[in-house]
Amino acid sequence: MSLVSLLKKKGRNTLFTTPSHSQRFFIYHKLRNLYKYDISETDTHNPQTALELAQKNAAKIYGTKSTSFLLNGSSSGIIAAVLACVNKDDNVLIWDNAHPCHKNAVRLAGANPIYYTISKNADWDIYEKTQPELIDSILKTSTIKAVIITSPSYEGVVSDIKAIKNLCTKYGVYLIVDEAHGALYPFSDNLPESAVKIADFTIQSLHKTAGGLNPTALLHCNCDIDVTEALSLITTTSPSYPMLASIEKNINYLNSKQGKKEIEKLIAEIKILQQTCSNIEFYGDDITKILIKSRKYTGFELSEQLFTKYHIEDERTNNKSTMLLCGIGTDEKKINRLKKALKKL
Repeated sequence: MSLVSLLKKKGRNTLFTTPSHSQRFFIYHKLRNLYKYDISETDTHNPQTALELAQKNAAKIYGTKSTSFLLNGSSSGIIAAVLACVNKDDNVLIWDNAHPCHKNAVRLAGANPIYYTISKNADWDIYEKTQPELIDSILKTSTIKAVIITSPSYEGVVSDIKAIKNLCTKYGVYLIVDEAHGALYPFSDNLPESAVKIADFTIQSLHKTAGGLNPTALLHCNCDIDVTEALSLITTTSPSYPMLASIEKNINYLNSKQGKKEIEKLIAEIKILQQTCSNIEFYGDDITKILIKSRKYTGFELSEQLFTKYHIEDERTNNKSTMLLCGIGTDEKKINRLKKALKKL
C-alpha cells in the first residue's frame, strides 16, 4: 500500500494514541483536512511499511541504491550524508561560502573542515562553478574523507560532477552533492544532468523548484553505505505522514507524462522570454533560474523596479544581477507578466 492510499483509508477505531487531536479536533480550522490525515506513526495499518515501499519505488524512479524522504529540508540530508561516511577527526573538503549546514554537518561528525574557494564572475557578481582542477590539487596533497559540492548554485551555475566524481574515485573520497536547487534535473533532458546517478550522495529540495511543500527533500545514495542509522540520529520518530505522502505524490507526478510535460512547457516559455526581451541579458546553466542583468539598472535597482512598478518579487539580488526562480508552479501567465515588465524596462 502506498502512503497516499494509506491516508485515504477511513479508520473506524476510537483512537487513544498520538497525535492527540485524534483526527477530529481542529485547533487551526483552515488546516482541517491536514488534521484528518495526520495519522500516528504506530498506526495499525503499519505506515512504516508504506513508507519503506514508497522510498523503494522512489529509488527505482531515480535509479539510485536508496532514496530517503526528508522532512527537515536538504540541510538534514547533508548532515546525514556526512554522518554516514565520515568519522571523528576525518577531513571534509567544503566550499568556504557554502550553505551553513555543510559546516554544521562536519562539526556534528567531529570532523575537520578543509575549505576551498571559488572565484567570482565580476560581470554578474555570482560565484562560478567548482573547477575539477581545484579539487584535484587539494586531494593530491591532503588526506580527505569526503568532498561536498554545491551544484547547481543558487543562481543556476552547474559544476562538472562527473569529472569531480572521477577524481574522488581516484583518491578514494566520498562525493556529496548539494543539488537542493536541481530537483527537476532528473526529469528533463533540457536541464543540466543530475548528480543522483553519479555522486555517492545527492541531496535535493522538492520545495525549491519541484512543487513540494516546505521543507520536503530527498537524500539519494549510490554507494554501499546504509544511511538509516545516520538519519535516525537527526530525524524525529513522529514524522508527518501527510507530508511524507506529499513527497511520494510529488515524485510520482514529476515522473509522469503530465509532470514532464509541465517541465518542458516551462522551459519553452522561458526560452521565448529570453528571445523576446532583447534589452535584458541572461546567464546561467539552468534556464529555470532566470538570472538577468540590465544595461540601465544595477541589480538592486532592477529588483526595486520590478517590485514597485510591476509587483514582481525576485528570489535573489546582488549589485550586478537579479535572479527570479521558476519551478513546476510557474505557469505561462506568470512568465508573460514578467515578459511584459522586462520589455517595458
